[in-house]
Amino acid sequence: MADEPYARANTAERTTAAEGPAPEPPRPPRGVLPALCLTSITSWGILYYAFPVLLSDITADTGWSGSACTAAFSAALLVSAGVGIPVGRLIDRRGPRAVMTGGSVLGAVAVLGLAAAPNLAVFAVAWLAVGVSMAATLYQPAFAAVARWWGPRRVRALTAITLAGGLASTVFAPLTAALAGPFGWRGSYLVLAGVLAAVTVLPHWLALRAPWPEPPEAGAAHAGGGNVARSRPFVLLATALTLSGCVVFSGVIALVPLLTERGLSASTAAWALGLGGAGQTLGRALYAVLARRTGTVPRTVVLIALGGVTTLALGLVPGPAWLLVVVAVLAGMVRGNVTLLQATAVPDRWGSAAYGRLSALLAAPVTVVGALTPFATAALAGPLGGYPRLFAWLAVLSVLAAALAVGTGVRVARGARRE
Repeated sequence: MADEPYARANTAERTTAAEGPAPEPPRPPRGVLPALCLTSITSWGILYYAFPVLLSDITADTGWSGSACTAAFSAALLVSAGVGIPVGRLIDRRGPRAVMTGGSVLGAVAVLGLAAAPNLAVFAVAWLAVGVSMAATLYQPAFAAVARWWGPRRVRALTAITLAGGLASTVFAPLTAALAGPFGWRGSYLVLAGVLAAVTVLPHWLALRAPWPEPPEAGAAHAGGGNVARSRPFVLLATALTLSGCVVFSGVIALVPLLTERGLSASTAAWALGLGGAGQTLGRALYAVLARRTGTVPRTVVLIALGGVTTLALGLVPGPAWLLVVVAVLAGMVRGNVTLLQATAVPDRWGSAAYGRLSALLAAPVTVVGALTPFATAALAGPLGGYPRLFAWLAVLSVLAAALAVGTGVRVARGARRE
């Protein structure tokens, strides 16, 4: 059967019924999870969330256009999507220690480059370097480390990292704003570069030094992920997650304009966006329960479909304000679950041997969509007749994504047991 290689891959980290109960997996190395949580907060906060806080100061001080500065930031996201694939392959083979430590050093240097940029061209080049650092320090390499070291216990560890990452804006947005007052945007980036180096370089180097386990699928033909990446379930999954990512990113970017178009004040709309972030954190906290009680494919279909339902509700419900805020929180809860859905999609289907590469292949088009979304939503809202209609069309994308997700299951060899 054409699906047989993927069936074998899905038996990784499992035992057959004839072999008896699965052995207790080894304990994950100490210190790794706290270090990854700390570095996730810091890396996300400085490399990603500091920019929108400082953007107005940058344009006012330099005269560079906001669109040009945003394009440089988007270019960094595109670079991270492309670089993430070889980074994932390297982590699969060698482990995360050198990659994440080097990425942290590069990130600190790149942020110094932002602070010292004499012109827009140098500013843009510095952002390209930040993009490489993002690929080596944000969620994907941390997820790859957890998938191999934690094995079947991965969901709780992944949840902890995403909960920590979710606090990045809570911590660093106000911190960056506080720095911008006395130091300006250049001084802020100088301070943040020092924080990034101090908080991430040594924790990555010291905490990630544990031996890198051999993949359970060692020696299998699919260990590099090549056959899996070309399989029908993988292609359908990548397409479904990309369409879902388009809906998720657009829902965040366009939420405030949508709510103000509905008659809410800018401050109320901003509160709704913030509460949606809180809902995202709550959704991530609930994912472990959902994962225990649902199958991989049904969970994928339902979460993507729920993303469409909440998006459609935001497009159709005219008010009152409290109801729109409630729907925004529910949409945030779905977003939080979708983050962990993507993080667990590969090991739930194909094991963890090629997690770094396969997960990067799944994440790359989603990251590209995230980079292009700010421009796309602004360009499409007018021709579609406003943000409510934009949200209605986004819901259609979710329906398509959910339909594609139905075909993302893989066969398990006879007698094999899921983790």
